[in-house]
Amino acid sequence: MTSYQWPDFYFARHGETDWNREQRYQGSRDIPLNKTGQLQADANGLLLREMLERDGVDPASLRWFASPLSRASETMDRMRAAFDGTLPPVIHDKRLIEISFGNLEGRLHSEINREMALAPGERDASYWHFRPEGGENYQDVAERLLDFAQELTQHTVVVAHGGVLRVLRHLVEGTERGEVLNWPPPQGVIAHFVGNRMTLHSATRTWDAD
Repeated sequence: MTSYQWPDFYFARHGETDWNREQRYQGSRDIPLNKTGQLQADANGLLLREMLERDGVDPASLRWFASPLSRASETMDRMRAAFDGTLPPVIHDKRLIEISFGNLEGRLHSEINREMALAPGERDASYWHFRPEGGENYQDVAERLLDFAQELTQHTVVVAHGGVLRVLRHLVEGTERGEVLNWPPPQGVIAHFVGNRMTLHSATRTWDAD
């Protein structure tokens, strides 16, 4: 956690992929959206447009950042298609790439030995520093995001990954590590961070993650 004063920003996790559906470790592998994920991204664009209209925010005044992995960049492109007029270009920032699971990537959660890794729901706070062979730990991601935070000088839209959103909840809200490590970041929603608090929005409801 940091004393950095985070500005308000909008965050969307990418839409579903086949590996998400199969519960495979995906990490830094470039796995595309499936049809469900594309529909989620389209719906998120309409939702974001409604949120910006409600908040009186001009989309052309925003900065638009996405992870360069195709599941995030396509989600961003599909979301932006909901807007009329010209938007600022998307900045694809490597600091937003999903946590790398190293040699676990491509394997099912259910087939991994507990000594190798723990799936969400089985972790405690110490898992923050667990680094699989050839991969990263969540502290590595936190350091990337704290560096990226220097780019957040105004209202921003970010499209990235579930692990990134877990770390942001810890950094921005101060949510305990043990909680965020086991929290399932939803797809098809917009997370709005305002005043160091996250609120989730979908087309049908608005709620806090707690």
